[in-house]
Amino acid sequence: MSGHHHHYLGSENHNHGEKNQNPYSLAFLVGISLNFGFVGVEATYGFLSNSVALLADAGHNFGDVIGLVLSWAAIWLSARKSSSRFTYGLRSSSILTALANALLLLAAVGAIVWEAIGRLREPYPIEGMTMIVVATIGIGINAFTAFLFFKGRKGDLNIRSAFLHMFADALVSVGVVLAGFGILWTGWQWIDPLVSLIIALVIVVGTWSLLKESLGLALDAVPIGIETKEVFSFLEKLNGVSKVHDLHIWPMSTTETALTAHLVMPKGSPGDHFLNTVAHEIEEKFHIHHSTIQIEFGDSNHPCELEPEDHV
Repeated sequence: MSGHHHHYLGSENHNHGEKNQNPYSLAFLVGISLNFGFVGVEATYGFLSNSVALLADAGHNFGDVIGLVLSWAAIWLSARKSSSRFTYGLRSSSILTALANALLLLAAVGAIVWEAIGRLREPYPIEGMTMIVVATIGIGINAFTAFLFFKGRKGDLNIRSAFLHMFADALVSVGVVLAGFGILWTGWQWIDPLVSLIIALVIVVGTWSLLKESLGLALDAVPIGIETKEVFSFLEKLNGVSKVHDLHIWPMSTTETALTAHLVMPKGSPGDHFLNTVAHEIEEKFHIHHSTIQIEFGDSNHPCELEPEDHV
């Protein structure tokens, strides 16, 4: 977990906690190993049984292995210390990874749809029982891997992307099992590519929120769960504050948020205790970890150039 950072113009009060060893390192190692091994098994039996559903699921699982590797690497990069060039460190790598994972999933959807349409036009004989056995193993592996990331899915978009990948894969494997039984009962070979198209739809639905949120974070949008108006109102009601302007809130990573604001206080700054208290309250109320607050007197002879709302 990252340390807390509170910076105030005119005073220094830094609390740089040491980063602990990431609690999900073992989860990533286990998840990557299990899923990589399963991809090989699933792809092999997919070719042997001529099952596009198995091959599609194997390709999707391989994409998820890459996604897990990227998420793990992002956590490692996010823990690196800041430098003179990267003054925030490499925290934003977790945002880029979440976005990359969403795009990776959408690319996999395109491949699945392309192959499924081809199989609908020219169906191949498929071994339904092979599909059922292999996909059942996949349900167990994907569900177990998803469980490893269950607790962290709400607090970190990067961990959430790993959880959603694995949980979606478990559901996809359930679909493959149903397709296998459908082929055994009816002999209809078109059930297999039809299930592949349903798989693609499930992936798109599950990926959309991840893509939307990660793209927003990459563009420095205010993180979901934080209302700018509420933060502005909190600052405006502080004792001694007559006006607030140049308020900005943006993500430093998938778990840390930064804030800058100018507070007009005609009587001047009450001191470091005031700034410390405000920063701690901002963190407790809004989960914003890195606050930079500038105090101004509101001298009309020297107005702040950043005060106009249309001036960023």
